[in-house]
Amino acid sequence: MRIYYTMPIQGGNRYGRDRGQVREEVYMRAYEVYEAVYGEQKALIDGECRGGFGKSELVAFLYAHSFPREEWRKRVDEAFDGIDL
Repeated sequence: MRIYYTMPIQGGNRYGRDRGQVREEVYMRAYEVYEAVYGEQKALIDGECRGGFGKSELVAFLYAHSFPREEWRKRVDEAFDGIDL
């Protein structure tokens, strides 16, 4: 059985818990974009800063990651425009 490490995200999950979680690999891909756009925030990785990313942030950062790095800021803004999760 493979063990997956998870990271917290804000907002409830399908089990009715107050916080959700995602696999560490997914979270770190989103963090890579966050860091490039807003700067380093180690507490998002090791200190559960504000409970992790919100769902909208996770979607926006993962969306941006699919584009070339030089477009990330533009794509994050594009993803946040009109998002309502």
